[in-house]
Amino acid sequence: MADIGTEHPTSYHNAVPKKSFRSRLRKTWNHIKRDRQLLLLFLPCILFYVIFRYGPLYGLIIAFKDYSVFTGVLGSEWVGLEHFIKFFTNQDFWMLFRNTLLLGLYSLIFGFPFPIMLALLLNEVRNKWFKKSVQTFSYLPAFLSVVIISSMIIDFLSPNQGILNQMLAAFGFEKKYFLVDPGWFRPIYVISEIWANAGYESIIYLAAIAGISPTLYEAAKVDGASRFHMVRHVTLPGLFPTMLIMFILKTGSLIRVGYEKVLLLYNPMTYDVADVFSTYVYRKGLLETNYSYAAAVGLFEALVAMVMLLSANAISKRLGGNGLW
Repeated sequence: MADIGTEHPTSYHNAVPKKSFRSRLRKTWNHIKRDRQLLLLFLPCILFYVIFRYGPLYGLIIAFKDYSVFTGVLGSEWVGLEHFIKFFTNQDFWMLFRNTLLLGLYSLIFGFPFPIMLALLLNEVRNKWFKKSVQTFSYLPAFLSVVIISSMIIDFLSPNQGILNQMLAAFGFEKKYFLVDPGWFRPIYVISEIWANAGYESIIYLAAIAGISPTLYEAAKVDGASRFHMVRHVTLPGLFPTMLIMFILKTGSLIRVGYEKVLLLYNPMTYDVADVFSTYVYRKGLLETNYSYAAAVGLFEALVAMVMLLSANAISKRLGGNGLW
């Protein structure tokens, strides 16, 4: 009996994990069979990320090598952190860091509230024709390419035929060369970002507002709340989780300012305030064919963005209890 008593617990504990693993495997397979059609629809998305997002990560090795197109990735000489040290000691490093951070920060501070305010205003409009017209015009820039938007900005701000300069001249003011003035580049960039993205991003907040229970508005109306009080005490609290998620996502892209618009709008006169990491990578990698150095700069930018995203998510969970994961 003593032998049975000592062996039985061991055999019992060994058996439980196997049974539990098999049951979880069976349960997972049943879920796959049940949702096979939805998973099939999701398959192109998975393939996209595997091929175009995770596959190219292999190429990051060249950031630690002196890459040569003739010897290939594996055959190139290993140099370790040489390119990172060269970048950190470069006199342009702090200028690039400052410009990238300020453009991203200004876009976040001034651009984040606009879609929320637009969604709140559209939600209060009762004239359907006017509401749909405003939505159409506000969504339209999202369907235009960055090249078209940048061309429109250049035309609007042209010192000779630009609409803005013609208005200034009509009121007796002197015409300005906006795009060659370093003091105007950041406001132009931020305002154009708001104009291009506010309407599209407001769709998310309108969908969140539609998900708020109508009974909450009815109860507030019974209590004598005005439209302003209902927005303040019902709509905004209902939007808070969505606002938090969007804020985390925007914080993650704070340091990753896209190079397309900056590249199309800046010029040698505005390099000191407009040159960012992504345009620097473009010049070093594609124009000067210094692939390893450009990969090191891009990897640094991605790591900083990841740290910001993780930090924003941790702070969000600590303060509001909600996060991306």
